[in-house]
Amino acid sequence: MAQASTREKVTASEAESEVEDSDFKPLTAQQAQEWRDRQPPLSVWRIVVMQALVGVVVALLAWWLTGRLQVAWSAGYGALSVVLPAALFARGMARKRTSAGAAMAGLMGWELVKIVLTVAMLAAAPRLVPGLSWLALLAGMVITMKTYWIALLARPGVRRTD
Repeated sequence: MAQASTREKVTASEAESEVEDSDFKPLTAQQAQEWRDRQPPLSVWRIVVMQALVGVVVALLAWWLTGRLQVAWSAGYGALSVVLPAALFARGMARKRTSAGAAMAGLMGWELVKIVLTVAMLAAAPRLVPGLSWLALLAGMVITMKTYWIALLARPGVRRTD
């Protein structure tokens, strides 16, 4: 019993020291509004358009590097298998939800639709793309997916504080 109370005292003193050492200060309403003004929202449609443009560039680059149209179509189809599900997901998530639970359910539901559509497009690829190059398809997919990071890094209008 004495050992349990000693453990409780140590745990309580550790918690108190963490609170004292914490530099966390909640923002005031004005500070929060200023932060929101410095962080403009990023349009999901801008990301989808950027993905589509990157997909076209990847397909053209694949064609230029290999000289084979089949490789270009494969890379383009790989990009399309990212862009089309992303556009559907963006369209589904654009609808306003009335509660946090509904928003979470919508997110999970549309993410499932996105995954199923991507898998279905990949399964159909050998029948839809003549002379399919899986390597080019995979390259098109991966490069197009990485566009999310480029869009986040290149956000216009984000201002830093001094």
